[in-house]
Amino acid sequence: MSNRPTLAVVGATGAVGTVMLDILSTRPNVWGEIRLLASARSTGKRLICRGEELIVQELTPESFDGVDVAMFDVPDEVSEFWAPIAAARGAVVVDNSGAFRMDADVPLVVPEVNPEAAKNRPRGIISNPNCTTLSMIVALGALHNAYGLRELVVASYQAASGAGQSGIDSLRAQISAVAGSNAGTVAGDVRALIADNGPFPAPLAMNVVPWAGSLKQDGYSSEELKVRNESRKILGLADLKVSATCVRVPVITTHSLAVHAIFNSLVDRAAAQDVLRSAAGVLLVDDPENHKFPTPADAVGTDPTWVGRVRVSLDDPHALDLFLCGDNLRKGAALNTAQIAELVAAEFTA
Repeated sequence: MSNRPTLAVVGATGAVGTVMLDILSTRPNVWGEIRLLASARSTGKRLICRGEELIVQELTPESFDGVDVAMFDVPDEVSEFWAPIAAARGAVVVDNSGAFRMDADVPLVVPEVNPEAAKNRPRGIISNPNCTTLSMIVALGALHNAYGLRELVVASYQAASGAGQSGIDSLRAQISAVAGSNAGTVAGDVRALIADNGPFPAPLAMNVVPWAGSLKQDGYSSEELKVRNESRKILGLADLKVSATCVRVPVITTHSLAVHAIFNSLVDRAAAQDVLRSAAGVLLVDDPENHKFPTPADAVGTDPTWVGRVRVSLDDPHALDLFLCGDNLRKGAALNTAQIAELVAAEFTA
């Protein structure tokens, strides 16, 4: 019998859960039994993980009996209810929702940046950051270690998949609606062809929408506040100044960010490139002379944070400007969750 820990994947049939099964099949095999859990309507489905066909079981309190680690890829309200139940049954919960991220008793972990935080989990729950934060924080963590981060100004360019399956379906439908037409020369042409904006407040096809998330105080969106609050918590910088503007763009998968980062130390372009080149989880693609820099089409389906356009600010020798891309369904969600779970698994086998 294997002495490897037992893993439960909650939400195995969802968009992120599907990516998770693929990641589990390609990551180091640290798990014994793997249980796939979902709502009653998905019970009985057969999914492949690590080359083995597994049957989806209904999510119940008893389904966590004997589980060592439970990865949750479900909406906030589902995690709010079920994660404490799983923890009470003895499982360490790694939660991909936003339910517990800012809870003082729940660590917010990025293994390349703050792996030690995963061991301090009073509630038995570890949170995975938001996909937008994750698309940049690995690179910024490495730069912070080198130069001491003081301030961030961020503009995100977020993919439709960040709004879930409905976002993907809506963008595809909108693209089909305008394809082959002469529309798009003015905004009204697109609006006339698109009958349903889906989860977006304006047409996304042939357009950009300066909004992602829900309305919060002073005109900020929830996504913008997540970038601020989560960056502070992950980096351990309670007073970090962060200004973020989140924009939805007509890309299926992979978030991009333009970042202006101000540091305590003077920065040097070549030295910063070396820091990024050697950082775990980062792929430096920065050769503008030959038009080589990251785009979503390059990063989609890959694990690293792609970084390019690294420049020292023309007006501040303490500041860097850079452009980043990260697959929001992989490192932005499923991969980071799996990496956290592996940190916990190592505790069982140490």
